[in-house]
Amino acid sequence: MTQLDFTPAGSAAYTPGPSTTNLADILERVLDKGIVIAGDIKIDLLDIELLTIRLRLFVSSVETAKRAGIDWWETDPALSSRAAESALAQENRELRERVAALEEGAGDDDGGETGEGS
Repeated sequence: MTQLDFTPAGSAAYTPGPSTTNLADILERVLDKGIVIAGDIKIDLLDIELLTIRLRLFVSSVETAKRAGIDWWETDPALSSRAAESALAQENRELRERVAALEEGAGDDDGGETGEGS
């Protein structure tokens, strides 16, 4: 028989078991605090370095990354529609300036040639 079989009802003290942490709690903690995983892979042949790969992985929530000064996804046109519109507007502005400069250059050449021939 077990210990519980011999203790009278109401006199047994409840002792909690070890606390368990589920995956959601761990994920919330990691995203809130952030985690950095770093590693290097080196391939050498006869003491000649052929390849070095340096890996740096930062896992966090968007808010934690912004607090750390990381916000590259806001300016990458492939990831942000606002950044894509901004990049497109910049490219459009540059092309208009180039066209205007070419038209001015072509206008100066045409004006000089017609003036000399008259």
